Amino acid sequence: MWLIDQLVEQHIREAVEKGELSNLPGEGAPLQLDDDSGVPTELRTAYRMLKNAGYLPPELEMRREALELNDLIRNLHPADEPAKQLSKRLALLEVKLQQAGMSTDFLRGDYEVALHRYLLEDK
Repeated sequence: MWLIDQLVEQHIREAVEKGELSNLPGEGAPLQLDDDSGVPTELRTAYRMLKNAGYLPPELEMRREALELNDLIRNLHPADEPAKQLSKRLALLEVKLQQAGMSTDFLRGDYEVALHRYLLEDK
């Protein structure tokens, strides 16, 4: 067990002994746990702390940006200059995500690709 985990466990034990954790909102309700099975065990505590503070790992920040770009591109005509610029940025993010070992399937669907091809062929 890591030092920070031991310190947390110690503080929790002390709070329970003092009764500081009694009658809190949600007491007895099931916990909503995040799936952190993809995070190495030695990094889970640090990632959880960063997440609770509003920070994301770089790969997830890139994923979020890619999803936002994808949504923006969908609302633009493929031949427009802003759509072309956003598509270039999205392609760069896809390469970076793939280099980081993340799948980019979340950006593509079979129907979306077929529709995009149809729109490009129509012009």
